[in-house]
Amino acid sequence: MTDTLSPARVDHRIWFVVAVLCLVRCASGADDPTILPRPDADATDEQAMRPYREVIEHTRAVIDMVPIPGGEFMMGSRAGEENRGDDEGPQHKVKIDPFWMAKFEITWDAFDVWVFDLDEQRRKHHRLERNLRDKKAWEFQESQPTEPYTDMSFGMGKRRYPADCMTQFAAKVFCEWLSAKTGRYYRLPTEAEWEYACRAGTTTAYSFGDDPDALDDYAWYFDNSDEKYHKVGKKKPNPWGLYDMHGNVAEWVLDQYIPDGYRQFQGKVAQNPLATPTKLYPRVVRGGSFMDDPDLLRSAARGKSSPKWKARDPQLPKSDWYHTDARQVGFRIVRPLRRPTAKERAEKWDKSLPVI
Repeated sequence: MTDTLSPARVDHRIWFVVAVLCLVRCASGADDPTILPRPDADATDEQAMRPYREVIEHTRAVIDMVPIPGGEFMMGSRAGEENRGDDEGPQHKVKIDPFWMAKFEITWDAFDVWVFDLDEQRRKHHRLERNLRDKKAWEFQESQPTEPYTDMSFGMGKRRYPADCMTQFAAKVFCEWLSAKTGRYYRLPTEAEWEYACRAGTTTAYSFGDDPDALDDYAWYFDNSDEKYHKVGKKKPNPWGLYDMHGNVAEWVLDQYIPDGYRQFQGKVAQNPLATPTKLYPRVVRGGSFMDDPDLLRSAARGKSSPKWKARDPQLPKSDWYHTDARQVGFRIVRPLRRPTAKERAEKWDKSLPVI
């Protein structure tokens, strides 16, 4: 005998499916006009986090995001590590909450959308009205960098190449613009988040081991770069699927550079630490670059900004947006699993004195 369903049971099943789809749609932000719906972009807990592709609306620019599990690690280098810097210790335990991190360094494909209003130009070309996300993002396009006086790639390449020469301030405003543009909260990583993600569970000098002779497989640096950066993702990734964490361009993080800053955490477990900037220089960059020797590409190695990065800036006053002499510096972004409140952002994540 063939099983049949009564009309009442069929209706019940249809409404159940509709209800489930509505819940999924709402969870993904599909019904919130301030959030750009993206498959796998949202999660209620760490186990539900998935890789996803962020898009910049009205353009072809994308940013691939990789889930990074929460956990603890020993930050800094061990006492016997070769070429260890004095500012890399003492090693101390750090606890990090889960977040997503950009799979690659932010490329010109995405950065130039903000700098040159490429999304607005394409929107107008297609005769589309501004949506609520476009309107929210416009605040950060009105305050965008002045047009650069020269090609900030310095002829090294644009499409799929890492953006460079921006100040930390410019990188942070890009994150604010992207957050408004997508409805998801993006920012620069903290120094601790960056090292945690770079190590990817390893305790060696590099994410692939202690032997710098293996660096050619994972990084662009002084010996193999021909003194220029390269397209992202051309070397092997680290164990968590992040590319170019060693070399290519050094990467901005949120922290003030404090040479002995780790001492305050000795014998403690630091929870999501951040050295809030209180002065313009120096601030931290991580990962080393195509201009550096292997020792500066180690997971624990710390770089710092300098006023010399603006030495050739012809503008008076010098630009808040560009470091004309830091063609080795770029950035990548993170998105915490738990979105901070406005108060938390003001008191910690967005706080900086001076602002720039």
